[in-house]
Amino acid sequence: MTDNVISVRDVTKLFGGLTAVNRVSLEVPEGAIFSIIGPNGAGKTTLFNCISGFYTPEHGEVLFLGDSICGRGTDAIASVGISRTYQNIRLFSNLTALENVMVGLHPRLRETWLDAVLHSPRFKREEDASICEGLKWLAFISLQDHANDLAGSLPYGAQRRLEIARALAGKPRVLLLDEPTAGMNPHETEEMIALIRRMRAEFGITIILIEHDMHVVMGISDRIAVLDFGEKIAEGAPAEIQKNERVIEAYLGPGGAALAKKYRGRKSA
Repeated sequence: MTDNVISVRDVTKLFGGLTAVNRVSLEVPEGAIFSIIGPNGAGKTTLFNCISGFYTPEHGEVLFLGDSICGRGTDAIASVGISRTYQNIRLFSNLTALENVMVGLHPRLRETWLDAVLHSPRFKREEDASICEGLKWLAFISLQDHANDLAGSLPYGAQRRLEIARALAGKPRVLLLDEPTAGMNPHETEEMIALIRRMRAEFGITIILIEHDMHVVMGISDRIAVLDFGEKIAEGAPAEIQKNERVIEAYLGPGGAALAKKYRGRKSA
């Protein structure tokens, strides 16, 4: 993991007079699980939106494999190999689980609108191939038995996994996960942790995630960046972040670092 697949360089994003992200720089090694954490309102999702093309930063640039992707639309960025999920699940509730995954295959299809209208041989070949591949991704997330169930009828944790399967269907090189365990119970959280590890192990995908559950973050991350009020205040390995006084202050408020140190002293006594 020596090459950086994503480089965020001095990125700033403004909303009127509010600086949501302020000169943030990150280097994400290929194949890493890289977490971005911070208190609510720290700018984490805004930074994700700059990487995925939803926002264009006012300053700085985002590089994918050395090429700038700033100013490209979300579809163009997805087509080069960056997929994402959202904090609030964005499935097509009235489509089946299989149909939702097939939507994720769309950037890789070569059929034209005319093929679809005429039901040409190419359309039929690609539709059959899409069904087969969609079923494969459903099997990967253990939902193959629910292929024909409406997405909106699935349990919450299953919907989270389905959204990930749809993102994986595009065969991304980088996957952005925005709070993948939000709202999950402990069992579902452990299943998600295992799934994230499998994605990296089996496909070599670089995973960048926003997460509030510190058990998840510290358990699976190779490296962690911490944002507060739109600025990066720390970056390092999980053990370094756990002891960083600026990070503790950001989460616990003034005096938090001293309080945490006192607690650790009592715990070790």
